[in-house]
Amino acid sequence: MTAETNEGAGNGGPVPFLTSQKPLAEAYDTALLDLDGVVYRGADAVPHAAEALRAAQEHGMRRTYVTNNASRTPEAVAEHLNELGVAAAAHEVVTSAQAAARMAVACVGEGGRVLVIGGDGLRAAVRELGLKAVAGADDMPDIVVQGYSPDLGWKDLAEATYAVRRGVPWIATNTDTTVPTARGIAPGNGTLVAAVGAASGKTPQVAGKPELPLHRESILRSGATRPLIVGDRLDTDIEGAVRGNTDSLLVFTGVTTARDLLAAPPDRRPSYLAEDLRGLLTAHVAPTRDGVNFVSARWTAAVVSEQVVLHGHGDKMDALRAMCAAVWEYGREVDVEDALASLA
Repeated sequence: MTAETNEGAGNGGPVPFLTSQKPLAEAYDTALLDLDGVVYRGADAVPHAAEALRAAQEHGMRRTYVTNNASRTPEAVAEHLNELGVAAAAHEVVTSAQAAARMAVACVGEGGRVLVIGGDGLRAAVRELGLKAVAGADDMPDIVVQGYSPDLGWKDLAEATYAVRRGVPWIATNTDTTVPTARGIAPGNGTLVAAVGAASGKTPQVAGKPELPLHRESILRSGATRPLIVGDRLDTDIEGAVRGNTDSLLVFTGVTTARDLLAAPPDRRPSYLAEDLRGLLTAHVAPTRDGVNFVSARWTAAVVSEQVVLHGHGDKMDALRAMCAAVWEYGREVDVEDALASLA
């Protein structure tokens, strides 16, 4: 942990979240940024993202864009970001395809034959590390690496299955069950991996979040010494941060809601909260404890008769910090609806 561990006032017990007296962009040297739901949503940049990242850089924070999506090359991802007004170079993009390729090298060695089930991003990552891509199970692959591509079909999944059933090692870039598209939510790589798993009876190694290979790849390629993971998903970004013992910022520009956060288990709880990436530009103060109450700026929260009681005014993020402290300490299911409704 980079920022200080917090101790509450009053009863003196520990409280969740960390305090950073400096803006996060000064307290951490590199932001490891998730993309969809954090920097962009589909074809559009998230409001304030480009300006916040420029300002964070002026504070001295470097940026690395980290994505479970293995279908596109880093060059293609960087081009898309620049089109949205978000400055990015290809070397600042790290994908689960790159992490999977490094896992493959560790398993079969440089020059190994890889049955690539995926798109251009996965093929490029395999070539980058000196592996040889082959087209089918009859080409005697040393390993199967599977990643998402909208162009995959039954024949691709069948080739993977033939090889995996023969005992060829198998790596999945990620197991995300869904992927966002311009038309809505569609099946992700996890559903295609599940098809091969059901047909082969085998389970792959996984490179992407929340598993640690992508985290290690991000640290290696970025050279970060004080990284901050920034994401919108509890089950990938934040859980991956917890597994990697790395501080994290949860932003509410993607899929996670306040209700989701209040119900989060310990392995999916972030270090900091912010509405959006402007949270990189501010200091963060953790709640303190005062008797049965948890206090965050002008808000207090407590659990009374299995219901969260919230009082105060001001920034809703401060209210949510106080509520999380109260609910997570209580440790059992509580009614949060009235408190959430008061913030609507």
